[in-house]
Amino acid sequence: MAVGQSDNAAMSEPHALARCSWCSSDPLYQAYHDTEWGVPQHDARMLWEMLMLEGFQAGLSWITILKKREAFRKAFANFEPNKVARFTERDIERLMGDAGIVRSRAKIEATIAGAKIYGGMQARGEDFATFCWSFTDGQVIEGDGRNFPVSTPLSERISKELKARGFKFVGPVIVYAWMQAIGMVNDHAAHCFRRGQVQGPAFRA
Repeated sequence: MAVGQSDNAAMSEPHALARCSWCSSDPLYQAYHDTEWGVPQHDARMLWEMLMLEGFQAGLSWITILKKREAFRKAFANFEPNKVARFTERDIERLMGDAGIVRSRAKIEATIAGAKIYGGMQARGEDFATFCWSFTDGQVIEGDGRNFPVSTPLSERISKELKARGFKFVGPVIVYAWMQAIGMVNDHAAHCFRRGQVQGPAFRA
């Protein structure tokens, strides 16, 4: 979920917490913002799941994906890479008929391919989480809380590396949204109550 170029306090009621404005007053969005978004994630499988879901978001809004997330998990074997990697054409047809998810053959095939790439890395002794966090030496990048780019030189670098490995739907904008979501960068707004809670390179989920 990429935030916009500017951010103002979102107050759903007079005494509501000050949040990043993108989560609006939607309870599902607020819960995601309050408990997940921007929290440094170090679980390899979850990092891969989030990258795949960000890919499905391409051309859509994150709330659309969030509302379908449980259906996605059910359809994709809880995003267990070793299981998804074994999906066949029959599974693709099943997924194409599943109204609970985004029925894009290209994105479905990219997710299956991504699972195989994940498995290949694992077979070579390369941990996906270690790979992801190597780009920041395990540190959280602190945004200034006022300016919110849609991509950065680092997201371009990570995107290039992911593409070189065969991943698809991992352009710099998608990658930066993923970096925000998994807490590689803390882009909570300056006024947001969550900013301080996830701040600092020593923070771990």
